[in-house]
Amino acid sequence: MKSIKSLFLLAFLLIPALSPAQNYPSRTVRLIVPFAAGGSTDVIARILAPKLSEAWGQQVIVDNRPGGNTTIATDLVAKAAPDGHTLLVTPAPFTVVPSVMTKLPYDPAKDFEPITLINTTPMGLVVHPGVPAKNLPELIALAKKRPGQMNFGSSGSGGVPHLSGELLNTMAGLKIMHVPYKGNAPALADLVGGHVDMAFNGLTSVVSFIKSGRLRVLGVTSIGRTAALPDVPTLDEQGLKGFQAVAWNGLSAPARTPRDALVRIQETSSRIIKSPDLAEQLKRDGSDPVGSSTAEFQAHLRDEVVKWKKVLDRAGIKSF
Repeated sequence: MKSIKSLFLLAFLLIPALSPAQNYPSRTVRLIVPFAAGGSTDVIARILAPKLSEAWGQQVIVDNRPGGNTTIATDLVAKAAPDGHTLLVTPAPFTVVPSVMTKLPYDPAKDFEPITLINTTPMGLVVHPGVPAKNLPELIALAKKRPGQMNFGSSGSGGVPHLSGELLNTMAGLKIMHVPYKGNAPALADLVGGHVDMAFNGLTSVVSFIKSGRLRVLGVTSIGRTAALPDVPTLDEQGLKGFQAVAWNGLSAPARTPRDALVRIQETSSRIIKSPDLAEQLKRDGSDPVGSSTAEFQAHLRDEVVKWKKVLDRAGIKSF
């Protein structure tokens, strides 16, 4: 009898325990988006969420937490339980805000685990049809005739749309005024309505407006032309040599999230992002799928901090 019990005990000990990755996720996963619904980051999150739900067999929901130049959402994730069930859809302002907001409630270098770079998206320089400029040189000439009278809208201070406008001002010697909004959707609505003159906007959210004639695109901000609008020249082509400003989104988790869970999130997300159907959808909407490794995303974050710090310094922006 004793030997039988010993055999059962031995068999039990030989059964491998389930790792956190095998148990993950065990409940609903929230993708926290730092902007209001409707912007390009929100669009990416809502494309990815159902695919992750299908892969994991657990509900994945998008939770929009706009405000505070993205710090409200970012702080929420920094203080969330480090179990992988609360993830930050990490946009470009993540690498900009620390340069101009010294009293952040979180440490971007210590409070997060980078997981993967989801996508990159060139900006389109778009104007309301009432603006009498058909290309970049005409816009520059118009803005020089009206210093301080023209404006550009953005989804908020510190984002790539905002910094793209400041880069244009600096490189072309202009004074186009910045009008920040609480998210891309209200900024885009006012642009279409003619309440602001122009904007730099992710192609994902403006391609349909361009094709319908409700907005006019003057150029794109990548060095090479984009497949979504192959006939539209870059700003670099039109005289602003070296002009490049690309928005992006990634996934990050709170620091101390179990390594096995992080690996599973990265592997699943990367596979989904690179799948032919999703990759084609992103390209059609003006975005380039990435699905990077964790190390590649970490390197990207470091490079972006350096790049935009130079733009901020050159534009004389010390705080928002």
